[in-house]
Amino acid sequence: MTLSITSPAFKNGSSIPAMYTCISKDISPALVWSGQPAATKSFALIMDDPDAPGGTWVHWVIYNIPASARGLPESAPTKVQLADGSLNGVNSWGNLGYGGPCPPSGTHRYFFKLYALDAMLDLPSGANKQKLLSAMQDHILAQGELMGTFSK
Repeated sequence: MTLSITSPAFKNGSSIPAMYTCISKDISPALVWSGQPAATKSFALIMDDPDAPGGTWVHWVIYNIPASARGLPESAPTKVQLADGSLNGVNSWGNLGYGGPCPPSGTHRYFFKLYALDAMLDLPSGANKQKLLSAMQDHILAQGELMGTFSK
C-alpha cells in the first residue's frame, strides 16, 4: 500500500528552497500525508541523501509519530521528544532531529520516506536509521516517498 506524502514548500522532484538547507535557516519543511491504512498505530520518517560522497547521508530520523498525525509542521523541534510524543533520532551529524541539505558539490537528491506502522516502536529517543529500520521490520503497513533536490 502507498502513502501520499507532499510538502507545501516544494513539489516532488523539484528543488528544495534554500531556507530548509544549511545555507539559510536549516529548518525542516512542512510535510503532509494521507492514505494511511486503518490499522496504523504510528508513523516513522527517514530523510536521506543517497548521493553523498561517502555513502548515504541521513538528514532526519523521527518515529512514534501518532497515528492521528497528518503531517509535520515547518521547523519541527529538534529536541528529544515532541509535544505529540514523536521521538527524534540522530542524523549522520550525530544530532537529534532535522539537518538540512548541505551537499559538498553538485546536485543531490533528498528522499523523505514515510512509513505507516502497526505498532508504536519500543525504541528510545536518539536511535539511528539502522536501529529504526530494524525496529520497523514486520510492522510496515504502507510507505510513501517525496524527493527534492538541492545544490549550493
